[in-house]
Amino acid sequence: MTNESQSAPVAFDPTSGQPASSLPVIPDQSAHKLLAPIWHTVLIIIVLLLNSYVTARFTSRLSAHDLSSVTEKARIIQYSFTIAIEFILLGLIAFGLRLHKKKIRDLIGGKWPTAEAFFIDVLIAAGFWIAASLVLAGLGYALGLSKGAHVEDAKRLAQMLAPQSGIGLIVWVALSCTAGFVEEIIFRGYLQQQIGILSGNVYVGLVSSAIIFGGGHGYEGTRRMVLIAVFGAMFGILAHVTKSLRPAMMAHAWHDAFSGFLLRVVAQKGFPPMH
Repeated sequence: MTNESQSAPVAFDPTSGQPASSLPVIPDQSAHKLLAPIWHTVLIIIVLLLNSYVTARFTSRLSAHDLSSVTEKARIIQYSFTIAIEFILLGLIAFGLRLHKKKIRDLIGGKWPTAEAFFIDVLIAAGFWIAASLVLAGLGYALGLSKGAHVEDAKRLAQMLAPQSGIGLIVWVALSCTAGFVEEIIFRGYLQQQIGILSGNVYVGLVSSAIIFGGGHGYEGTRRMVLIAVFGAMFGILAHVTKSLRPAMMAHAWHDAFSGFLLRVVAQKGFPPMH
């Protein structure tokens, strides 16, 4: 009797001449390019926008009352609470990155290799901050933020937020440094890159993260949210060009710290007359 069982034909790779079954299987790496799972990114965006909504409602209700009742102790508690929230968000980012075996330092762009590199980043941050401040001033004027009711809103916001004591200023600077570090990691390091990977376009990531950045500042009001979104886009361009978050972190911290001193002047003396 003849054995009728026959082995299946073996396919060969035309280039290597090896059996196709023996060739190494290359896994799809597209999913592994993501910084974190998609559900994690959605969660981060929801938390940011929900926090913006809650703080906007709280600020709106508070501004409707006598602001003289807001004490410096209450402001310092608010600054400290915000610092805690920032670090909770940073922890959530770190958790999501860990799921894809990535670390926060991967987003920042590494350490300074030399002292010269540090001073170059300082100069880049200073030049960016000056240029961005001029752009924001011009855009603020175009949006009408230097006139009428918007000036009064700014004064009331300053009365609520501005530090009025030495300790208050110290905690405010600590908050500014925290925001500069954490928010650049969240918006330019994580969201900008993650959305860019998901969309396949780095500029979609840049614009989207800037819009979310503006939307995350609901207590500032609609027009200032537009201003902050533009500011976020400028930070995004800086991070994209330098391939690092370090200059953006410096400029962000400086801007927030300077804003605290400016708010204090506004709260105490008000804006100069505008015609």
